[in-house]
Amino acid sequence: MTNLNFIYSELTLAFSIMLLLIIGVFKKKSSSLIYNLSILTLLIIFILSLSLFGKNSTSLFINSYKIDYLSTFMKGLLYLSGIFVMLSSTRYLILFQIFKIEYPILLLSSILGMSIMISSNDLIVFYMGLELQSLALYVLASFKRENPLSAESGLKYFVLSALSSGLLLYGCSLIYGYAGSTNFDIISSNINSVNYGLTLGIVFILVGLAFKISAVPFHMWAPDVYQGSPTSVTIFFAILPKIAALTVFIRFLYIPFINLIDQWQVIIIFLSIASMIFGAVAAIGQKNLKRLMAYSSISHMGFALAGLAVGTNEGIQSSITYMSLYVIMNLSFFSSLFMLKINQKYYETIDDLSGLSKNHPMLSLAMLVSLFSLAGIPPLAGFFAKFYIFMAVIEQEMYFLAIVGLLSTVVAAFYYLRIIKTIYFDEEKQKYDKDHNLGLKLSLILSTLIIATYFIYPSGLISIISKIIII
Repeated sequence: MTNLNFIYSELTLAFSIMLLLIIGVFKKKSSSLIYNLSILTLLIIFILSLSLFGKNSTSLFINSYKIDYLSTFMKGLLYLSGIFVMLSSTRYLILFQIFKIEYPILLLSSILGMSIMISSNDLIVFYMGLELQSLALYVLASFKRENPLSAESGLKYFVLSALSSGLLLYGCSLIYGYAGSTNFDIISSNINSVNYGLTLGIVFILVGLAFKISAVPFHMWAPDVYQGSPTSVTIFFAILPKIAALTVFIRFLYIPFINLIDQWQVIIIFLSIASMIFGAVAAIGQKNLKRLMAYSSISHMGFALAGLAVGTNEGIQSSITYMSLYVIMNLSFFSSLFMLKINQKYYETIDDLSGLSKNHPMLSLAMLVSLFSLAGIPPLAGFFAKFYIFMAVIEQEMYFLAIVGLLSTVVAAFYYLRIIKTIYFDEEKQKYDKDHNLGLKLSLILSTLIIATYFIYPSGLISIISKIIII
């Protein structure tokens, strides 16, 4: 009980969810109030999480819940991302008539599950967090019930996610059976030699985790869910669950099973190579921007996994750096999408961007910066993200992985440049509305500025992340 100050963020979030639900039920027309209070809640717990920076690592609940530098940093990134996702999508929710009390409460519930995943040091605690996250996401994906695409995306995500959860839980049971515990530290101390049962358990859990970050060949849900879900949910899908899943990858692979690196390293390398290649190639024929971003995210997760495949602290740090910059790049691009509106209708195909620069030069510039950064073109933030990954991979002499990453970057640059060509060189089609809320403008301006000016002081983020020592 004396260490409860380490989980004030989670306790505040859980209490706020219940309180907001009560307010929403008993106070009529409280959607706006609930939404604003939800953003305030995320801001408060972000500040609370910052207070833990620099403190010694602590374990709670019989060493099943860990508060350390990794969890503190990733939770801070999670909460801050949640704030800007909600700020950028307010007007969209109102126009699509899904600005209801349930929406922000479901977002907060999912974020609570992700927080638990990030700090989990036990398979059971991790699974509890995963299911809390997933149950909220099932509903969010199909939140716009009258839209057949949204209902279809929710059903697809539910069925495939349930399958992956079953495989993951079976993997947990195998590890418990062969290692004698679900606690990561005890598992690590109990493993003396390579065991086929443990290896099979690791494979099943990695399958479940690969599904959560939409890594190939467990990516099949992503394009349909990204396209069919409301854009406010798509931006949430594209950013927050991947932060939590990457943290679990790090904890699961590097704490209990670091001695079995020869067993799981090949799997991570395969997932990385397959994701980078498929994500780069499959996006070429896409015309819907949200669907294209789904394949783009698959490719980017391949790069993040490449850092984890290295098996060193530098590799882990490069993956976390990549994820941090990936969050900012996606926030910038999706904020731009929220501005493509005419008479309460949003547009989301590449053709709808035709000649955008003629009437909206600043919006076009923001999209240019985010797309160039996603393509990894210097001196923008995306270049540094990929540079750190390549450095970590090459230092361990994994040249084939580096070559595949480089080639997939070149291929992926084609569809990013095609969008830019449409924006700047095609004939103008239409002029979009300019009445956007302050939160959306703030989200777009801040994220774009960070991407464009990151080269001025790139070591700032690295100096923070370099304190994350796992091995």
